[in-house]
Amino acid sequence: MKKLLIASTITALTITSALTTPKAQAADIATSICEYVAADDKKRMRSFLKTNKLKIRRIFDNIQCNGKNLLEFASTSGSVKTGSLMISKLPKKVVSANLAVLQTGSQPLIDAANARVSS
Repeated sequence: MKKLLIASTITALTITSALTTPKAQAADIATSICEYVAADDKKRMRSFLKTNKLKIRRIFDNIQCNGKNLLEFASTSGSVKTGSLMISKLPKKVVSANLAVLQTGSQPLIDAANARVSS
């Protein structure tokens, strides 16, 4: 009886921890990416994405930093390196949809976005 109780407790704890881990991990990923964009650390951002097997195209719509999408956040933060990386990796359609948002930010990102859309 004691072995059955221990086994069921371990199983319940394992299932509970397995169900809560992905949500916490997603929050950590979003926080890390926002920190890398704010610090304009292109090298660490690329390394983080590669380590976690993520692509900017897939996570762009789901991550918001301070209520802004990643491009808008990079533009207002003056993060030219990480913003240029995102512009080069995102589809032209997404970049063109965000041109109006970028117009209030840094000029190098506006130039990179216009070059990406026109090419």
